[in-house]
Amino acid sequence: MTEATQRKRVEPAQSVRHSFTFTDNETGESWELPTIHGSIGPKVIDIRKLYEQSGVFTYDPGFTSTASCSSEITYIDGDKGILLHRGYPIDQLAEKTDFMDVCYLLLHGELPSPEEKSDFDTNINQHTMLHEQLVRFYSGFVRSAHPMAIMVGVVGALSAFYHDSTNIKDPMQRMVAAHRLIAKMPTIGAYAFKYSLGQPFLYPENKLSYSENLLRLMFAVPTEDYEINPVLARALDRILILHADHEQNASTSTVRLAGSSQANPFARIAAGIASLWGPAHGGANEAVLNMLDEIGTRDRISKYLGKAQDPQDKFRLMGFGHRVYKNHDPRAKVMRVTCHEVLNELGVQDSTLELAMELERIALEDDYFVEKKLYPNVDFYSGIILRALGFPTNMFTVLFSIGRTVGWIAHWKEMLESSESKIGRPRQLYVGNESRDFTAVAQRAHTEKKSSWSWLWGGKRNSE
Repeated sequence: MTEATQRKRVEPAQSVRHSFTFTDNETGESWELPTIHGSIGPKVIDIRKLYEQSGVFTYDPGFTSTASCSSEITYIDGDKGILLHRGYPIDQLAEKTDFMDVCYLLLHGELPSPEEKSDFDTNINQHTMLHEQLVRFYSGFVRSAHPMAIMVGVVGALSAFYHDSTNIKDPMQRMVAAHRLIAKMPTIGAYAFKYSLGQPFLYPENKLSYSENLLRLMFAVPTEDYEINPVLARALDRILILHADHEQNASTSTVRLAGSSQANPFARIAAGIASLWGPAHGGANEAVLNMLDEIGTRDRISKYLGKAQDPQDKFRLMGFGHRVYKNHDPRAKVMRVTCHEVLNELGVQDSTLELAMELERIALEDDYFVEKKLYPNVDFYSGIILRALGFPTNMFTVLFSIGRTVGWIAHWKEMLESSESKIGRPRQLYVGNESRDFTAVAQRAHTEKKSSWSWLWGGKRNSE
């Protein structure tokens, strides 16, 4: 963050304008809760002193109605289909910048000047290689290991190799750690891919752009020259841009929570990767292709569109609609154009990709999906693009994590620089037993016999 940005930053406590009155209808007691207004978006009720004043907590599973922090990095308006990074619309960034520009923007608050861009590119390129002993770390995994499992292990292990950038109280060390993580993630991800194939690892080439280098590390082999297709490199760059940050999602919140304990930067990024691995978060584009495999052929599309409209049917049309965006996903427009550019460039003859394009056409014309605003989202198109580029489905989330690393770092950086930061400690609504006395094992009796498996996990062992 620049000095100018630091000076203009307004802490939430200084933005108080109005208040809500909170009343206990049982006792009649009332408390005044101030509201906080951001630069844009809905006002927020400040409940930080609610327990101190009233003796009660709020209950919000999933924190969908609770702001866990203040941030000036990313703004989302799901109803209007708006996504801004530092105030810039995502479509403008994806169309007019490259991934390094966006990285600098997220980290520092402003787009770089030509000199700043050159210096930043140089700093990133200085850290693209992995320690040779860390490279040998890969041989400890079985070849069939999921690439995300390898990513979690290797990224976490970075803290054992780069002791000179683990002191989070040193701004210089934090900066070096940030540059190392951004630079090394393509190498780490590509090596996980190469290891699964039994192919040799390649060293990065710093003369290439970030996305060009990623493509080369993934698909080149030592025995042949590798020619980089600019259309494909640009497509991959856009995918990274469109996944760079998305406000307080599960993985970003995980990174903030891990960072709040003052964990080293490599550990908290490993925590973010682990969170992203979940199919409900980072695996959505993989789910799209699984859905297309289930549909199978074009003549079955109508059948499955009918299943998707039946509330009693468990089938869901993956890649359409979005939990946050209630109108349209602003990233999808850019991704749709990119998708068709890639398919036209490659001239791909793939039945699954042809099925996806036909499904897109029919769904966009279907009254039900138009009325429900179930438009194709970024995951629908990114999965198709990545398949066309030659990535297996188990690598999709790896690429997501490579793009999202800079967003995680930006939020961690912002958290450390905020005067409001404190260790995360959510409250709970306790619904267990009240206080009771201990009984010796011989004196214990149960009215119903249950296996320990059923009691603990709500199910039965396969052998039972």
